[in-house]
Amino acid sequence: METTLLSTINYYLVNHPTITHFQWNQNSTFGSSPLFLTLTVLAYLTLTFTFHHFPLLPTLSPTSLRFISAVHNLFLFLLSLIMAVGCSLSALHQMPKNDFTWIVCFPVDQTPQHGPVFFWAYVFYFSKILEFLDTLLIILSGSRSRRLSFLHVYHHAVVVIMCYIWLSDSQTLFPVALVTNASVHVLMYAYYFLCTLGFRPWWKRLVTNCQIIQFVFSFLISGLMLYYHFAGSGCSGIKGWCFNAVFNASLLALFIDFHSKNYAKKRKDVNKNKLS
Repeated sequence: METTLLSTINYYLVNHPTITHFQWNQNSTFGSSPLFLTLTVLAYLTLTFTFHHFPLLPTLSPTSLRFISAVHNLFLFLLSLIMAVGCSLSALHQMPKNDFTWIVCFPVDQTPQHGPVFFWAYVFYFSKILEFLDTLLIILSGSRSRRLSFLHVYHHAVVVIMCYIWLSDSQTLFPVALVTNASVHVLMYAYYFLCTLGFRPWWKRLVTNCQIIQFVFSFLISGLMLYYHFAGSGCSGIKGWCFNAVFNASLLALFIDFHSKNYAKKRKDVNKNKLS
């Protein structure tokens, strides 16, 4: 029974022909052109600015908004879980035999953009475009002054560019980044989904902590990658990794600032209440 289940999971997440034969061809695969990327990000920023400052969208009832949010969060929860498992299994399947360094350092000019790992990177790329709906739901909720922050918009816009570079440059370390990010999003979208059902899970702060830990981990594993890069024949997509590293550093700074402003203030308020 367990063997059959594992075989089924492996087939649909790794060995299915659509996944195994996937290939990213620049300007040929849907969404692979620089023009598509540019227009997508510009459209997101333009529409976000417009709808944020001008009330052009129709008003939805709280019930309708809650239902749409629940469906959106449940879908992204499930998709994040599938991507985390799918990419983990695919990395183990696609790496050269017993060569775990491949997961940390793609050999230069020896990692064409095809196979199951790149398929999940492609799905992840479009999942980040789908997450633009997070911004729309915030605006429709009417609480944009409280929740629509620079961190939110900046993160959603630039992460799409990052995912595009993963694919176009065969960027080293992206399987690790994909699995860790998707795993954090499993926790995050589970929280949001339960909130739409009227529950307030205890792990709201844990989500932010996990996001910060994710960025710290990315820098630690990058140290290992850089060792392989300079000690060996080099790692693929190192320029893309540099962009990724700068982006992660900026997000880490913004998340720490968000954490201190939101949770340190609450802690001070609690302590004041205890003393009064």
